[in-house]
Amino acid sequence: MAKPDDASALYIGLISGTSADGIDAALVRFEKGQPRLIDAIAHAWPAALRQQILGVAQGEATLDLDAFGRLDIAVGHAFADAVETLLAHGGTPASSVRAIGSHGQTIRHRPSGEFPFTLQIGHASVIAERCGIDVVADFRSADVAAGGQGAPLLPAVHAMLLSAFGHTRVVLNLGGIANITVLTANGHVFGFDTGPANGLMDAWCLRHRGEAFDRNGAFAASGSVDEALLATLLRDPYFALPPPKSTGREHFHLSWLDARAQARALSPADVQATLLELTARSIAMAIDAHANDAKDVLLCGGGVHNSALVQRLRELLQPRELRSTAEHGVDPDYLEATAFAWLARQRLLGLPGNLPAVTGAKGPRVLGAVYPAPATR
Repeated sequence: MAKPDDASALYIGLISGTSADGIDAALVRFEKGQPRLIDAIAHAWPAALRQQILGVAQGEATLDLDAFGRLDIAVGHAFADAVETLLAHGGTPASSVRAIGSHGQTIRHRPSGEFPFTLQIGHASVIAERCGIDVVADFRSADVAAGGQGAPLLPAVHAMLLSAFGHTRVVLNLGGIANITVLTANGHVFGFDTGPANGLMDAWCLRHRGEAFDRNGAFAASGSVDEALLATLLRDPYFALPPPKSTGREHFHLSWLDARAQARALSPADVQATLLELTARSIAMAIDAHANDAKDVLLCGGGVHNSALVQRLRELLQPRELRSTAEHGVDPDYLEATAFAWLARQRLLGLPGNLPAVTGAKGPRVLGAVYPAPATR
């Protein structure tokens, strides 16, 4: 098998984010240490499995140990399916892939408290056995053990691919949760989760429209923002916390929304409009507070396809330019998956994958555990 630093070696990055809208799989080659996307696919979750994941992640369902074990393995098989589909898509032999970096599926993220933890499922041994490729997984735990948030982990790759020399730039990732990376003019890098993005809007849309997401923000555009509900939502203590900080569906979920009396009195379309405004407003507030000198904001993640959200962000972020990372040669849909290919390579090279200035960890840490492929199959 190729050595980790062999320029001909390929890596695969896998991630299903907080939206659980699919498994992104990216085939990546490294040229002078820089990741270059070779091929990528979005692999759909089986509907029943996605529903179970969302129920657990949002606290709507609980699992006994047997059910947890079954879900962990089922998610592992779904990730293996994604790898096999990616390899078949490009006619890539498994033998040419040095390692897979699998983020897994987050079902709980509690980086604060007496016993902080983060939990991603999708057993890496299943992926290694099925695909015959070494797998690196469990990337967040080492950072949490070192006192960090375990997230976000993308800023190191953002800095590598998207830094702007001479001025401050923000990279905005619109997943289920929104996070920003601030690339300062002097080379300092920091970032944090700003709050909800697609996750709440998707869940509300599914409940009231039976659709997994609000295509182009049309559902939100059909309603009106309720300023009273918006003010109530923005009073959540998370928004006022200083970075480093991170969050997920275990905090911002439908039960959190349902607890607000104003939401129960509004039409579904008005609530959706207010959730879109919550996303845009909380992001703009975070950038104004922590990157006020930024000249531009580069977008990535699934939210780039919500034209109503992008337009509202453009209005709120003026005079900053708002553009897609695609304008800088970086595919906005697969940047996260590319980052986990990079993290797998960092682990095999014995190099740190976290940025303590981002996560708040005590120092740089080598992230992830290695699950070797079987010697014989």
